[in-house]
Amino acid sequence: MGITLSASARALLDGRNYAVLATLNADGSPQTSTMWVGRDGDDLLFSTVEGRLKHRNMVRDPRVSVTVIDAANGENYVELRGRASIAPDADLAVGHLLSHKYDGKDHEPAGPGQVRVAVRVEVDKATGYGA
Repeated sequence: MGITLSASARALLDGRNYAVLATLNADGSPQTSTMWVGRDGDDLLFSTVEGRLKHRNMVRDPRVSVTVIDAANGENYVELRGRASIAPDADLAVGHLLSHKYDGKDHEPAGPGQVRVAVRVEVDKATGYGA
């Protein structure tokens, strides 16, 4: 069971703030991706395409770190660490949720041969000013 997020961490996640996902490459080196992020209770939600490097990294090693930076004040941030679980997002439920939050419209359909997946991260640790 994950931790309960603080009100300030929830506010950062609920705002239109971008996040940086860190995963581990096969050789142990870090890989980062800027992304949209949301939450469901105290779990993080985001979407990606099956087969991308971040997806392959999370399948191999589900440990991740997500840093959310306040768009209005870069010194206000929260780093959230936990384990990712991945499920199909065939109806684009997570994709649409995040696209409406950041762009105000439905998510574009997956391209030919692409499979969108939803990622849920159960948070084990929170650090930073927004923690």
